[in-house]
Amino acid sequence: MAIVERVIDAPPQQVFDVLADGWTYSDWVVGTVHVRDVDAQWPRVGTQLHHRAGPWPFSLEDASTVLVCEPPHRLMLRAGLWPAGEAVVVFTLTPEGDGATRVRIGEDFAAGPLRWFRTKLNDLVLYQRNKETLRRLSDIAVRQKADERADR
Repeated sequence: MAIVERVIDAPPQQVFDVLADGWTYSDWVVGTVHVRDVDAQWPRVGTQLHHRAGPWPFSLEDASTVLVCEPPHRLMLRAGLWPAGEAVVVFTLTPEGDGATRVRIGEDFAAGPLRWFRTKLNDLVLYQRNKETLRRLSDIAVRQKADERADR
């Protein structure tokens, strides 16, 4: 399993609000190139975010399904990318001092060929991908925090 952590200079609810906006996933999830649709009740358990991942013309269409949603502390998704397989992704948000949040993302292949060929190299690729994913998530959450201050 690839696990990455980052402290984001925004409170847990602010960070979770980004996770709860399915339309932003292509902005911060590395590899997601287009969000095609988001169920109206996202991120309620069982709802889906329909996405396209990978470079054109080889991109694949699939969906991610919410398995667990405990705002503003935890979100677990089953991310599909068939025929390559699917992964389980867990976001854990923990308050840190001064209004910051420690975000932990854990991802592991759950089904399909990617699971069968799991190696240290796969974990390294996921680690690097999720490191960049958290950097992008941080940029959006911090920007929203700054925008809220400016609106006051």
